[in-house]
Amino acid sequence: MLAESQATAQAQLAERLQAQERALTRGVEERLADLSRRVGESLEKSSLQTHSSMSELKERLVAIDVAQKNITELSSQVVGLQQILDNKQTRGGFGETQLQNLVADVLPPSAYSLQATLSNGMRADCLIRLPKPPGDIVVDSKFPLESYRALCDAADDLARKEAGKRFGADIMAHVRAISEKYILPGETADSALMFLPSEAVYAELHARFPDIVEKAHRVRVYTVSPTTLWAMLHTIRAVMKDVRMREQAGVIQQEVAKLMDDVGRLSDRAANLQRHFDQAVEDVRQIRTSTEKIAAKGERIRDVEIEDNAPEAALAPPAIRRVEG
Repeated sequence: MLAESQATAQAQLAERLQAQERALTRGVEERLADLSRRVGESLEKSSLQTHSSMSELKERLVAIDVAQKNITELSSQVVGLQQILDNKQTRGGFGETQLQNLVADVLPPSAYSLQATLSNGMRADCLIRLPKPPGDIVVDSKFPLESYRALCDAADDLARKEAGKRFGADIMAHVRAISEKYILPGETADSALMFLPSEAVYAELHARFPDIVEKAHRVRVYTVSPTTLWAMLHTIRAVMKDVRMREQAGVIQQEVAKLMDDVGRLSDRAANLQRHFDQAVEDVRQIRTSTEKIAAKGERIRDVEIEDNAPEAALAPPAIRRVEG
C-alpha cells in the first residue's frame, strides 16, 4: 500500500512538473515571440530613420555642392573684376560704362553726347549740353587707381606717407590734364567734372586730402562720385526744363491768349443758350397757363346740366352765356 501511495504521489508530482514545464515553455516562447516582434519593429523603425537621415544628408550635400559651385563662380567673377580694375584700358571702359548708365538714366539723349570730339581734337568721355551760360560741360571718367591702391595697402606710416604723396601728385596731374584739355573758352563751360567710379575713393579724397580738392577747385575741376553725379544730373535736368520753359514763354502766352478767346466765345454761347432756355421756360409757362384755362372751361362745360324733356332749355341764352362765361 505504501508503495502504491508513493507511486501515485510520484506520478502526480511528475504530472505537475510536466504541466509547469509546459507552461514555462509556453511563457518563454511567448516572451521570445514578443521580443522578436519588438526587435523587428525597432530594426524597421531604425532602418526608416536611417534611410530618412541618409536622404536628408544627401540633399544637404547637394546643397553644399551647389553653394561651393556658386562660391567658385563668384570668386572667378571677383578675380575678373580685379583684372578689369588692374588694367588701365579696361578700368577706363568700366568707368565710362558706369558714367554712361548714370547719364542715360537721368538725362534725355539730346542733352548729352558720349565720346564727343572738341575743337582741339580731344575726345570727352561725356559732354553734357547746357545753354550758355555756363555752356557745355565735360565729364571725364578716367582716374589713377594704382596710387590709391598703394595707399590702401601701405603697411606702416612711412609707406602710407609716401603713398599719400604719390596719390596727391597723380590726382593733381590728372586735374591739370582735365583743365587743359576740356575747358575751352567760348566752347565749353569754365569748369569740368572728374568722375570717380568709387564712393570709397571719393570719400578718401575728401576726408584725407582736402588741400588737393581745394587745388582742383581753383582750376575749376570738380570731383564727383556716382551718388553726387546722380544728384547733379537731376539738378541739370531741372535747369534744362526751366530754360525750355523760358524759351517757350512767348508760345505759351500766345496759346493762353487763344485759350482766353475760346473761353470768351464759349461764354457768349453759354449766354445765348441760357437765353434760349429762359425763352423755353416762358413758353412752357404760357402753354401751361393756356392748358389750365382750357381745362377750367372744360370743367364748366361738363358741369352744365341739360334736361332731356326740355330741349329748348339747352338752347336758352342764359345757359349759353354761362358756358361762354
